Amino acid sequence: IEDTKLSIHHPYYDVARHGIVQLAGDDNSGRKVITFSCCRMPPSHQLNHSRLLEYLKYTLDQYVENDYTIVYFHYGLNSRNKPSLNWLQSAYKEFDRKYKKNLKALYVVHPTNFIKILWKIFKPLISHKFGKKITYLNSLSDLGEHLKYDQLNIPDDVIRHDDNLQCKQKGKPPSSAKIPPPRPPLPTQQFGVSLQYLKDKNKGQLLPPVLKQTVCYLKSKGLQVEGLFRRSASIQTIKEVQKLYNQGKPVNFDDYGDIHVPAVILKTFLRELPQPLLTYESYDQILGITSVESSLRVMHCKQVIQGLPEHNYIVLKYLICFLHMVSQESIYNKMTGSNLACVFGLNLIWPPEGASSLSALVPLNLFTELLIDFYSKIFGSRTVPGLEACILQEVRLDDRTGTF
Repeated sequence: IEDTKLSIHHPYYDVARHGIVQLAGDDNSGRKVITFSCCRMPPSHQLNHSRLLEYLKYTLDQYVENDYTIVYFHYGLNSRNKPSLNWLQSAYKEFDRKYKKNLKALYVVHPTNFIKILWKIFKPLISHKFGKKITYLNSLSDLGEHLKYDQLNIPDDVIRHDDNLQCKQKGKPPSSAKIPPPRPPLPTQQFGVSLQYLKDKNKGQLLPPVLKQTVCYLKSKGLQVEGLFRRSASIQTIKEVQKLYNQGKPVNFDDYGDIHVPAVILKTFLRELPQPLLTYESYDQILGITSVESSLRVMHCKQVIQGLPEHNYIVLKYLICFLHMVSQESIYNKMTGSNLACVFGLNLIWPPEGASSLSALVPLNLFTELLIDFYSKIFGSRTVPGLEACILQEVRLDDRTGTF
C-alpha cells in the first residue's frame, strides 16, 4: 500500500511511500497515536533501514512535546524484511529521553517468540520505567479497549491474521460475520451524535453543552496552564465524565482536581462527532492550502469557512475564538497557534474513509494554525441572521478583543 497523496518531494519519500509509519488520531486519553506496521516493510534490499530510522524520528519529532502512544503491529515481520539486531540495538540508543519521556504507552500487537527473544536481549538496556509502558496484546479486540479502532487504518493483512488467530482459538473456520448495528443514542447522549441531534435535544441551543462547559471552565481556570491540551488524563476518569454527560447528569470538573480532564473531554467530543466540524466536503480544499501562495492563504481559509453550514460555522467560531485566547497566553502556557494546531487539526477534519496520512498533516495543521492566528480576519465578516442571534443570547461576543 502506497500513500497516493504523498508528494514526491517529501524529504523521506523513499520510505514514507510504503505507509509503514502512520498517524492514527488519538487514544482514549487524548494522546496522539502513531502506528508502525511490519507487514508494510518491503524486503531489506528495497528499504534503507537507516532512512527508516531517520523517518521515524522525523515523524516523532512533531509529537514528542505532547503525550503520545505507539501501536506496533508485529505481524508481517519475516526473514526477508527483518532489520539486523545491531540495527535494532543502535535504533534503541538513538531514541533518547526526549522521545521516551512523553511516550505514555507502547502497544505490541500479535507478539511472537521473536519478540520474547528480543526482550531478553534488550532487557539490560531498558529501564524499568520504560518497560512498564509496554503492553502486549494478542488480538485487535484487546487493542480496541485502549483506543478508537476505526481511526487506526489497520493493514488488511493484520486484520486477516487476527481473524485466523481468533478462529483457530475457537476451532472454527474464518467467518465474515456482520457487525451488529449500533444502538440508537440515548435522548441525553452528548458524545458521538450530530450537532443537529444535540440542538434538537437541548431546546434549540446551537452550542453543544460539552463544548460550552469545557470552554467556560478552561477559560476561567486553564488559560495559563503550561502544556494545556498536550497532556493526557486518566482513561477511567474520561469514561466516567463521558458517561455522566451521556446520562444527562451534571459534571463538576472541580471534583477531579485535574485541568487536563476538561481539555481531553473537549478534544474527545470533537473527535467523536459523526462528521468532522469542518465537514468532509471541505477536506480536499483544506488539503490544497499548501499549494496556495503564502499571501493568499488567509483568504483561502476564509473562503472555506464561509462555505460551511451555518451551524458548523457558529460552533467552529466559538471554538477557534477560545483557541485564539489560549494562544494569546502562550508566554505562560507554551501553546502557540502552531502547537494548538498540532493538537486540534485532526480533531477538526479527517477524510471520509480511513485515517489521515502523514502527508496530509502539514496542510491540515497549517489550515488550523491560520484559523487560530488570524481568527478575527477569517471570522470577522460573516453574519448569520437568526442563528447568530441565538448564540448572542447565550454568550456575549466581543470581536474587538477576540473573546466570547
